[in-house]
Amino acid sequence: MARIAVIGAGMGAMAAAARLAVAGHRVVVYERTETYGGAVGRFERDGFAFDTGPGLLPLPAVYRDLFIKTGKEPLEECVELVRVDPAARHVFPDGTDVLLPNASRAGAVGALNTALGSGAGDRWGDFLVRAREAWDRTRRPLLEEPLWADWQVLGEREPYPAVPHRRLLRTRRASTLAEIGAYELRDARLTALLESHALAYGLDPRTAPASAAVLPYMDHAFGTWYVRGGMRELARALYERCRARRVEFVFGAEVVRIVEKDGRAAGLELADRTVAEADHVVAAVAPARVAGLTERPLQEDGDVRPGRRPALAGRFTVLLALRGGPEAGAAHRTVVHAPDRAAELDFLSGRAGAGDPARPTVTVLRPDDPALRPDDGHESVVVSAAAPLTAGREAAGTAERFAELLVTAAESAVPGLRERLLWREVRTPAHTARETGAEDGSVSPPALAAAEGRFLLPGNTTRLPGLYLAGGWAHPGGGLPHAGMSGALVAGLIVEGPDFRGSQ
Repeated sequence: MARIAVIGAGMGAMAAAARLAVAGHRVVVYERTETYGGAVGRFERDGFAFDTGPGLLPLPAVYRDLFIKTGKEPLEECVELVRVDPAARHVFPDGTDVLLPNASRAGAVGALNTALGSGAGDRWGDFLVRAREAWDRTRRPLLEEPLWADWQVLGEREPYPAVPHRRLLRTRRASTLAEIGAYELRDARLTALLESHALAYGLDPRTAPASAAVLPYMDHAFGTWYVRGGMRELARALYERCRARRVEFVFGAEVVRIVEKDGRAAGLELADRTVAEADHVVAAVAPARVAGLTERPLQEDGDVRPGRRPALAGRFTVLLALRGGPEAGAAHRTVVHAPDRAAELDFLSGRAGAGDPARPTVTVLRPDDPALRPDDGHESVVVSAAAPLTAGREAAGTAERFAELLVTAAESAVPGLRERLLWREVRTPAHTARETGAEDGSVSPPALAAAEGRFLLPGNTTRLPGLYLAGGWAHPGGGLPHAGMSGALVAGLIVEGPDFRGSQ
């Protein structure tokens, strides 16, 4: 039985802790805040409750597998999973409005042909077939296996397939997500639909590789799910599973140093000078934070480094408390697309001044969940968009102006929003930084292939033997499914050793 110290109590950290405890190890989690869950947080006021992090669960199989492997009770006995159908409503600047069904290619093709015109849905369906090919080529190395030692090969070739061009009598290979829209979809609304999946992670489709096509494919193939009571319930269930497996949690514990002995990680030093000895250390916090805890470089020369990645963005959120319940048939998720794509992308990438925000692509979540409102005469709504990390940190009025843009967009999704509004709470990337420790409040996207490896993340092993990286800032990247997989990979590396190659 090994002693394992885990830094952080986010989803990736708890996923690793539960698996390691089941394998017979003594696991202690040290969390600097007073609660668990990391980015999966909750805000409560006046009987209203809101998810402050992810609001939906893609690829629930990751957590189903985790709960099966760590106890007798499956995930569905610990939380109530609700299939979101339609998966999303999309509102485009020209007034076009379309409801896309959950996990149905034929349904999506039909809905888009009806709403956007004959042929539009067929082009989207053909795109999904090609996106599946990219998914099949990258699923194992980017989700189910530790990062390859020769990770450079993942950046050399674009896995999204080339498309025959009839007029030119040759094939054309898109290198970015934006080029897929221009070359293959050929409709500004389909392009907006495609790019909204990347924008949700703050990725600029003009620089994101074409392999980012796997993001809408995951949504299409595996469906979208909600956890009754809010996504915080998933974090609670995982925390309780850890406790049932005798994982110990120490809250309010600030780690200041990773202790080294005989050339390997040997424990932690806390702010109160307490030293906790360990045989392995799992760090599930941002790389900059981990680097500050040890004098050694985390990765070998030439390995994937956070600095190689493009500029990251944060999540800007407005929580709305409304009088009056949701109307019958209200979509759980509505995406209101930006009226000026170029202005949005320039603002997101920092090319436009932070004091002059552009109206972004906005996601409106309206869970019809009694647990999130005082009574049926009220409604809690979460409105969010990707934003530069400076949003809300520059001039005092910038955050308020940006929040107003989000609320204005949300009026397309929520009838009578202004008249129903009781109060609103604005949350900027600075809130994320304070609550999760993420540098500048940035959001980490999933790892993506191609683009010379710029969209990969640091591997789960480090230069210091006995020190492992988990969570959204390590391979395979951000998002609830990926965080869960990072925990599985770290547990496998510790239990089975460096030859571990992932689940079969």
